[in-house]
Amino acid sequence: MAELVLNPNVQTKLRDEILTAVGDGADGDVADADLAKLPYLNAVVKETLRLHPPGPLLSWARLSTSDVQLSNGMVIPKGTTAMVNMWAITHDQTVWSDPLKFDPERFTGNADMDIRGGDLRLAPFGAGRRVCPGKNMGLATVTRWVAELVRRFEWGQDQTEPVDLGEVLKLSCEMEHPLRAVVTEIF
Repeated sequence: MAELVLNPNVQTKLRDEILTAVGDGADGDVADADLAKLPYLNAVVKETLRLHPPGPLLSWARLSTSDVQLSNGMVIPKGTTAMVNMWAITHDQTVWSDPLKFDPERFTGNADMDIRGGDLRLAPFGAGRRVCPGKNMGLATVTRWVAELVRRFEWGQDQTEPVDLGEVLKLSCEMEHPLRAVVTEIF
């Protein structure tokens, strides 16, 4: 929601897609079947998970049981715990063009990019045997919430407390300062 506040053009495009697919009546909620007709919504969710991965250090931790020589000459000593840094991957300019920019359009031509662990450029839920068991529920919930919040309300910046995208790592990566926004009901 913070990125949508900071990018009103994205918010407008998303609302237009939702209203076209679902309708603009106050009584018509976004149904599960509607979500498949909302490719831009899915692009917004993917871009948010790319730019702000909730678990930047994935729990694919592995313990080196012996010294390991890498092809670049580096040595990983025995007893070292190695982890996947998803934040670094999703912000790597050799993987993503303009990686610090919030740009859902990068997923409109690549809508089939799997974020459930099949494409390691964007695996916010991990991959393999240790993939997050709640990934499908989490994606469905977030997608539905965002669709309803954007369909029913216009989100603007609170000028007394501007959006700060600073993050802090706790159990997951969170906004350092909670989002404050001016919300206008549409219906």
